[in-house]
Amino acid sequence: MNNKEIARVFEDMADLLELKGENPFKLRAYQKAARSIEYLPVEAEQLVSEGKLREVPGVGEAIAKKITELVTTGKLGAYEKLKAEFPEGVIALLEVPGIGPKTAMLLSTELGIKTMDELEAAIIQGKVAALPRMGEKAADNILRHLQALRRKDQRIPIGEALLVVDKLLAQLKDVPGLRNLTPAGSLRRFKETIGDIDIMGTADDAREAIQAFVSLPQVREVLASGTTKASVVVAGGLQVDLRIVEHDSFGSTLQYFTGSKQHNINLRERAHRMGLKLSEYGITDLRTEKLEKFATEEAFYRRMGLQFIPPEIREGQDEIARAEQGTIPGLVETSDIKGDLHVHSRWSDGRDSIEAVALAAKARGYQYVALTDHSAGRGIARGLPPERLRQQGAEVRALNEKLNGIRILSGAEVDIRADGSLDFPDDILAGLDIVVAAVHSGMDEPQERMTRRMIKAMENPHVDVLAHPTCRLLPDREPVAVDMEAIFQAAVRTGTILEVSGMPSRLDLKDIHIYRARELGAKLATSTDTHSVEHLEFMRFGVGMARRGWCRPQDIVNTRPLKEFLAYLKS
Repeated sequence: MNNKEIARVFEDMADLLELKGENPFKLRAYQKAARSIEYLPVEAEQLVSEGKLREVPGVGEAIAKKITELVTTGKLGAYEKLKAEFPEGVIALLEVPGIGPKTAMLLSTELGIKTMDELEAAIIQGKVAALPRMGEKAADNILRHLQALRRKDQRIPIGEALLVVDKLLAQLKDVPGLRNLTPAGSLRRFKETIGDIDIMGTADDAREAIQAFVSLPQVREVLASGTTKASVVVAGGLQVDLRIVEHDSFGSTLQYFTGSKQHNINLRERAHRMGLKLSEYGITDLRTEKLEKFATEEAFYRRMGLQFIPPEIREGQDEIARAEQGTIPGLVETSDIKGDLHVHSRWSDGRDSIEAVALAAKARGYQYVALTDHSAGRGIARGLPPERLRQQGAEVRALNEKLNGIRILSGAEVDIRADGSLDFPDDILAGLDIVVAAVHSGMDEPQERMTRRMIKAMENPHVDVLAHPTCRLLPDREPVAVDMEAIFQAAVRTGTILEVSGMPSRLDLKDIHIYRARELGAKLATSTDTHSVEHLEFMRFGVGMARRGWCRPQDIVNTRPLKEFLAYLKS
């Protein structure tokens, strides 16, 4: 079981124990463990193998044994026994916001509801409203939550969600008196997939700002519209909420709605120890009942005695303890990037000429760009045989003579064959400035074989970068079966750079892998896998994922200036 699945088991157990009337302290123990496990920077399986589970906040001896059982067997006897005490369907109903344990039990026992489809039908038929202590208003609220949950289940990559936000913010920027427009929630924390979008801002006239929002051309349905908040569904079915707050409380409200849930819980616990109470409006001194508002997040964290915590790492791990000590590192920024190490031209499956890509990279302030068209094995991508690669190299040399302010690195994205050998012989690889190796076929191999295949390629002295290491495609293709810990250790041993792909459909490596690879001392690069000049913009996605992995500029090799980077490749 992965971390998310383990967390779900503990959340379910807490809900079922609440129905039984168990000790509240026992419920909170499961809830705290669920939140800690869900946001771990490494998989629990890794901590089990290293004997480090007890180091996780909220994981005592009993919880550690249960996690070990889940990891090693895929089941938990205590959970299965607990589920058997309740009617079928109770747990499914608990997934709907607004349905607590007692309501779930009522729906299950009185109406025999087992699925969300059955729940929706029962609401439409008036059966839920007719239940004791329910009524039409409660039934309508459950239906609204159920429909919102279904939209959230249709999660999309952050790359798609952020493009929606960019367009919305561009259209709203000219509304008079509307300021501080900022995405909040999981989008601001740069989670890899997004269920819905929260936007916040301040306005001189909140009603006018809300009206402008619900009148935007891409709005397909207005779910709710008030004086300070509105919810709409835009083209593509994505829900977007806009909340307008007071200018002087924007910082504390933005912090509150950015989350994560566990980060805010940990902050509230800290505040309580300080004699304070947190809310979306600010910080209240419990002794004087005085509310302090904060126009900026920096001021909010400063009042809490903490260093500012970047949104991407607010996941309820050790960021608050680190902020108290002043040891939150300066995370990598897009402005730190000096070059892109993975771009394609129309020599293979790219759209633009080498010169167009180079000039676009120069316009972004880059000092270098690595041309990595596909090798011959990628016939579907018009991969280059050796002769064409040599011809391309001649064009690159000519362009480097012609262009000023940008260096084109002659490279290739070389296929890793089933046996771990590469699609070009060593004598050709030796003539390239940079070699990017990647798996593009045979992705259903067993873990041991896939791991051995990748490591063999990494051990080739000419391979500089392992591209999109897990081969996943969001949301359609699952990662290949590969021992990531072994890959990270091989990267350290061989000096192979691990790619953090900014391609929105990949975002590979993902955050917990980035964190672990960095922790072990592996070097990383944020690249775009550009196939047209517009794709160079994807660097912000790679950087966002690197920030979630706590990467500093020095952890990312393509933050190095050209001369230093070339020396690094040679070493």
